[in-house]
Amino acid sequence: MTMKRWIAIIVAAALIFVSVGVNSLSYIFTRDFNGVFEELMAKSSGYSEIVLEEGVAGDRIAVLTLDGVIQDLGSSSSIFQPAGYNHQFFMSQLHEVLEDQSVKGLVLRVNSPGGGVVESADIYDAIREIQLTREIPMYVSMGGMAASGGYYVSAPADKIFVNRETITGSIGVIMESVNYAKLAEKYGIDFNTIKTGPYKDIMSGSREMKEEERVMLQEMINDSYERFVDIIEEGRGMTEAQVKAVADGRIMNGRQAIEAGLADEIGKAGDAIAAMKEDYDLQDATVFEYAVEDSWASMFGVKAGSLVGSNIESELIGKLLSDYNAPRMMYLYGER
Repeated sequence: MTMKRWIAIIVAAALIFVSVGVNSLSYIFTRDFNGVFEELMAKSSGYSEIVLEEGVAGDRIAVLTLDGVIQDLGSSSSIFQPAGYNHQFFMSQLHEVLEDQSVKGLVLRVNSPGGGVVESADIYDAIREIQLTREIPMYVSMGGMAASGGYYVSAPADKIFVNRETITGSIGVIMESVNYAKLAEKYGIDFNTIKTGPYKDIMSGSREMKEEERVMLQEMINDSYERFVDIIEEGRGMTEAQVKAVADGRIMNGRQAIEAGLADEIGKAGDAIAAMKEDYDLQDATVFEYAVEDSWASMFGVKAGSLVGSNIESELIGKLLSDYNAPRMMYLYGER
């Protein structure tokens, strides 16, 4: 990591602490003003449509982009976080596709390592509702990564396009916590825990996990895993044995995904759009995407994001801010 990036991280961290301090003081001394400020930050004029390819108005293909970790940050989001995946905005786009009768096809561009099991299920359910209610095709174009939850939301597609170097697969569920009990013991740190039941502090980092607790959590993980397998079976027309042969958490490239039956063709987003036009007689269709219009939140986010740049270090800072304290089940590749 270069010195420039270290400096950027330090600057961002300083801004974070300043932000926390200012928000705390505002809450204590000027709660009314803080409420007005939050309302102003949240206010947006909505989103607009950008035409990518001109065509007839009655036949349209919507292109949606899922880029980043699939998680709903909710009220924990910060103006100092880099721009990334916005769950509520993405879900609103899917709702627009469902309601807009002029949309005759959906192309989903996926570049994601996955994310939360609940958020991934939200997207999957919305896509299936579009397919069942509107009976329109949905093609997926995978970018550099469409792993774990990124594949989960892609599975119901009528056709999946991959790059040769796409990282996909990682089919499975993960749940992690950090155990620092021995480190605390080394430095003489004690934890005073008062709880209402023996499992209230399950996966606590202050003590070793008990075997019966591990069994409980494994059962939860297994349930989510079986749901994942079922979704691939249905979406890809595969048997349970075929899916589980590769659903062991392994990652694969585009070629391997096609050979395993998890993808269909080598190609990019343009190839997916062209194929949909050809396959469904939509040669004259208008191709468009949704875009967020300017708002106070987006303008502040861009300014703050420019301080640290769009790189892995700044994303890690955002992740540290947004992650919940309690462990979560995740359809996520690379959660360490």
